[in-house]
Amino acid sequence: MSAPLLKVRNLRLEIPVGDTSLNPVRGIDFNLQRGETLCIVGESGSGKSLTSLAIMDLLGRSIARRADCLEFDGIDLMTVNARKMRSLRGDRIAMIFQEPMTSLNPAYTIGDQLIEALLLHRSSGRSAARRRAVELLEKVGITGAESRLGQYPHQLSGGLRQRVMIAMALMCEPELIIADEPTTALDVTIQAQILRLLVDLTREMNVAMILITHDLGVVARVADKVAVMYAGELVETGTAARVFGSPTHPYTRGLLSCIPVPGKTRRGAPLGSIPGIVPSLLGRQTGCAFRARCEQAVEACGGPIPNRVSAGGSHRFRCVHEDGFKAGSNVSSNKPAEALP
Repeated sequence: MSAPLLKVRNLRLEIPVGDTSLNPVRGIDFNLQRGETLCIVGESGSGKSLTSLAIMDLLGRSIARRADCLEFDGIDLMTVNARKMRSLRGDRIAMIFQEPMTSLNPAYTIGDQLIEALLLHRSSGRSAARRRAVELLEKVGITGAESRLGQYPHQLSGGLRQRVMIAMALMCEPELIIADEPTTALDVTIQAQILRLLVDLTREMNVAMILITHDLGVVARVADKVAVMYAGELVETGTAARVFGSPTHPYTRGLLSCIPVPGKTRRGAPLGSIPGIVPSLLGRQTGCAFRARCEQAVEACGGPIPNRVSAGGSHRFRCVHEDGFKAGSNVSSNKPAEALP
């Protein structure tokens, strides 16, 4: 296999809080190949967005970023200077943020914001950049693309603004797109359209993508690999078929048990839930962060937690139990990926 496009090893963040520190991201490891889609899932506050911002180096000045390795196509993102990082952002690495209304500048037209990246990173003239903007607006399904260039963000609907954000991310033909919950503010029908569009475009252009989302049904359909994140850590990673078909970590199984399945979930029955709350990440953390909510927690869960690797190395999970979640638990496994809604 060729060298990964993005290589992350032991990525961690520290935010000073009084006499201690908050550790919202702890020991993140993953590889991403060209053309692959990695979906990161987990509860709100688990560190998904901060992980993406750490890769883009868009963190606040008070946040300390550390990693044993953070490489993009052989470029060390931990040591690269600010000027070089600016040349990568928007060109070879692009990001689609959660809320397009706050991501787009209300004082500039759609056209000005679309062509800015091409003028900054490429030697093309303004007319060529304008043609590229029209081409991409049409590609993302916006009608009357030429006239849209003169409009301001407030004149577009939420779905159109999100399509503009996708077009903006694709302007310089990036090799990696990070989409941080790109459909949060949209209604359900528009969400499906936007996600389908995003996946189709990345596959057509052989672009690697990190998709951060809460929607496990979407993940099952579009992901090549899945990373389940809890309390700042990746507790289980693997192919979508493996993670959804045979989930191993108790948190993964808990998430899947919350999804209603047609033909299996009785109408009117209460939806599944995971009892308890996410622990505080202030100060030094030891043991499994999920142990207070886990029905199979044992004394060993308070000590070092091994990273277990399945045969072939494609599936990893963090648990003191060699086989992860044991049979006989009240939390039941869900159906394989193809059966998810």
